[in-house]
Amino acid sequence: MTSPKNKIAITVDQLSVNFDKTPVLWDICCEIPEGKLVGIIGPNGAGKSTFLKTLLEMTHPLSGRIEFFGQPYKKMRQKIAYVPQRTSVDWDFPITAFEVVLMGRYGKLGLFKWPKAADKRAAEIALEMVGMLPFAARQISQLSGGQQQRLFIARALLQDADIYFMDEPFAGVDMATEKAIIALMDKLKQKGKTLLVVHHDLTTVDSYFDWVIMLNTCLVASGPVSETFHTETIMRTFGRSSALLDEATKLTQNRTSGMK
Repeated sequence: MTSPKNKIAITVDQLSVNFDKTPVLWDICCEIPEGKLVGIIGPNGAGKSTFLKTLLEMTHPLSGRIEFFGQPYKKMRQKIAYVPQRTSVDWDFPITAFEVVLMGRYGKLGLFKWPKAADKRAAEIALEMVGMLPFAARQISQLSGGQQQRLFIARALLQDADIYFMDEPFAGVDMATEKAIIALMDKLKQKGKTLLVVHHDLTTVDSYFDWVIMLNTCLVASGPVSETFHTETIMRTFGRSSALLDEATKLTQNRTSGMK
């Protein structure tokens, strides 16, 4: 019998996605165990963001099966949180940081129900967790890039989901913000949450994630970082010309030799 620790959080079977008859994802098959911090990596145009959006039914696949704990997305949507790319958000919309975070509660409230004092307090706690409580009353366009990213992570935290999807959460943020975000991710993982994160920096894959999905239209590899992220799979994913290939290869070699 499978133990709870080995429960499969996400199943993807023969997933294919076309845009204008051009394959973006092709025959993707993988299983992601519960409680993993998963890095999704690949070159530009590899289908990383499309992969997330298809799992979230924001993009319709050509074929394939997707399940969350054995259930379709429509039955699990309240257990799933999404942090979009910062560039996809209309930051000029007249809304405060606090109001954005409070939106994370709306899925649980249902139609025609207004947030209660407990919901507002939970939003304040989420803002405090990401260091954004002092900026609660600011209009979102008045925030820096790193602050905007923290804001949408706070909204996701308020949803109290079991699975979190984050599309390039480290893009355009400073190192202090990046470290704060990864620390939050680690805390969520320790609580048994499953996180899928689109990521670009090969040099931090080893230290940030314990599971990796390597995409380049097709699935190159999926599994524990220690077993999956190595020179051969990096070259199959990115080719030999990747600017970060040498450095990432050195890191994986150090890990293999026990020098890390």
